[in-house]
Amino acid sequence: MPWSQADALLVVIVTMIDLLGHLLIGQVADGHHVTVPGFLLVALSALPLLARQRRPLEMLAVVLVIQAAIDQFVPTTSHFGAVLTVALYSVGRYRPLRDTAAASAVTTVVVSLSQSHFHLPSWAAVFSTVAAAVMVAGAGLGVARWQRELAANRQLLADRAVADERRRIARELHDIVAHHITTMQLMAGGARANLGRPEVVRDSLVTLESSGRLALREMRQLLTVLRADDDEPEHAPPAPQPGAEDVQRLVDESCLAGLPTELTVDGPRQPLPPTVGLTVFRIVQEGLTNARKYAGSARADVRLAYHPDRVTVEVRDDGGGSPAPEPTGRAGYGLVGMRERVALHGGTLEAGPRPGGGFTVLAELPLTAAESAEAAVQTGLAAR
Repeated sequence: MPWSQADALLVVIVTMIDLLGHLLIGQVADGHHVTVPGFLLVALSALPLLARQRRPLEMLAVVLVIQAAIDQFVPTTSHFGAVLTVALYSVGRYRPLRDTAAASAVTTVVVSLSQSHFHLPSWAAVFSTVAAAVMVAGAGLGVARWQRELAANRQLLADRAVADERRRIARELHDIVAHHITTMQLMAGGARANLGRPEVVRDSLVTLESSGRLALREMRQLLTVLRADDDEPEHAPPAPQPGAEDVQRLVDESCLAGLPTELTVDGPRQPLPPTVGLTVFRIVQEGLTNARKYAGSARADVRLAYHPDRVTVEVRDDGGGSPAPEPTGRAGYGLVGMRERVALHGGTLEAGPRPGGGFTVLAELPLTAAESAEAAVQTGLAAR
């Protein structure tokens, strides 16, 4: 159908309102009753409203002609009927200001003349008609402007959501690629430097293979989420994202890559929400990657501290006794990504060179009681 169900329902409602209004006016006016042609015209007067969205100006012209005919068969007073009100409002709603102003002027002239039976109308009748036309057309223009602003805000929010998602994906790709490529590079260099020691070469190649496999698996998982379609059934459940319980694996990889690393856990371990656990994992991953890239022959320490209302993670290296690098040497995408991750959870991040040499990354992530309880329930369900 060329019209919507809402338009059809609106036609029925305004027709009933106008019929009741004219019947009441006929009872009040002595000796004046609604004739059969007038009754039919009132019943059919709202049909043009079905085209109010597609052709509002043409619709208003037809309504004005029918309303002028109704005024000749039906007892009327100086007023805007429901049909005429909706018609003029629709012009303001779907047409620009210039067309609405012209339509309001024409409506004022036609209604004033028809309701006075084409005699000179009184000033009171003209004033009431002009006031009604201005209010109705102004309401239509106001709603149209509000709808445009609402659509613009909705588009702005959609663009912002897309930008945030792109930044999130960029952070994930950076963390995955930077960590594993750095590990693979160090393992390959270690194997080349120890060609005469088959055991060392074998261990390096095993770590190299494992790191490449993990990188491919994490990237495949991320790309699978990006390509997911509601129409495509999932043949297998996606692998879980890494969390705080996988930090030990990062420490082991760091040791195999030539950076002696020690993990310390303070407080009893507690389940973390998946997003918080992933943030902890990425902070440790990025911190150790930067230590391997910039600290040279250094040692690194990773410390996790569990508190009732927060979790803190610290990654620090001693710089190998060499002077600390310039702060700008590490202020790349890695630190920016860590700051964004921590900010999403309302936490704080401190990163910078240590006074005695080396570098420290310290993040504090708040935890609410509700998040901790939900994480405990999820862990319990997973255990079953």
